Amino acid sequence: MTTSRRQFLQACGVLGLGAAVTGVPAVASAARVGDEYKVQETRFMMGTVVTITALHPSRQLGEEAIGRSFEEIIRLEALLSRYQSASPVSVLNRDGRLSGIPQELAEVVRSARLISKLSDKAFDVTIKPVIDLYGEKANLNGEMVLSKAEFEEALSLVDADSLIQKRDSIRLNREGMGITLDGIAKGYIVDKASAVLAAYGAKNHMINAGGDIRTMGEKAGRKPWVVAVQDPEKKGNYPAVIQMTTGAIATSGGYEVFYDKNHMYNHLVNPQSGMSPNNVASVSVMAPSVMEADALATATFIMQSRHGLQFIESLNGCEALIVTKDGMKLSTPQFG
Repeated sequence: MTTSRRQFLQACGVLGLGAAVTGVPAVASAARVGDEYKVQETRFMMGTVVTITALHPSRQLGEEAIGRSFEEIIRLEALLSRYQSASPVSVLNRDGRLSGIPQELAEVVRSARLISKLSDKAFDVTIKPVIDLYGEKANLNGEMVLSKAEFEEALSLVDADSLIQKRDSIRLNREGMGITLDGIAKGYIVDKASAVLAAYGAKNHMINAGGDIRTMGEKAGRKPWVVAVQDPEKKGNYPAVIQMTTGAIATSGGYEVFYDKNHMYNHLVNPQSGMSPNNVASVSVMAPSVMEADALATATFIMQSRHGLQFIESLNGCEALIVTKDGMKLSTPQFG
């Protein structure tokens, strides 16, 4: 991420899903590797840099597979983004109810509610009023000043139990509530984009959407994909480098989007206290799907470090790495 783009995202309070920045060109390449072509394309989407790398016997078909995958990202972003005024999520936030919901939105909200329950509400998509307040009061040149009354009002609207989902409808039971799917929808979209690649014959591929990563099969030379966990201090001291075949990993960190000069407030907010945890720098979670890894990384970030690890250890097929603010690394036994 360039300094100018990071500053832009921070100034706008961008959280990841659905922010639009124009003038960022796509970058594509293709090269023959043995009996296949390695095709790669990078675009700025969902408020982040998305790179898709795929292997295919045909260069043309490999490029088509990647193109179709990006089309799927665009389609799903239009359904799940709160930044697009006509999206179902925006309509729900505006009207407090939504009928005839798309299947994809139903799936994401259902999963969000399940993970909220599993995490004792550490993950809560109704955190939007607090995030919006932070965005309104952001001060990147000094301290963010919040009045007690406006803070308590925003926090009172955070209530996972007041998000009511039925077969084809969603309702927010309290006026002023809103949802943000930033902590789960990007992972869901990456999973779906991966399925499109496989359906178009690119069964060996990797998608990296700003740290939400899906790998399938192997990279060129029949070697595993190599994934480096982002260094929270951006100095290239990667906390872990992992070899993956088919799998999913996502990282949540408070080092990209923040609302004050001293970085006390960021987009990862405890739904109970309304504050950003200050003891954790980043959390990486490996899970069966990127959607699960995405949401679980957020939930684990919100919990105290030891509690977060215990939570991940209680879930089948999940592993985690926590990097604390003082540089300590804590992980479950099988991470990496």
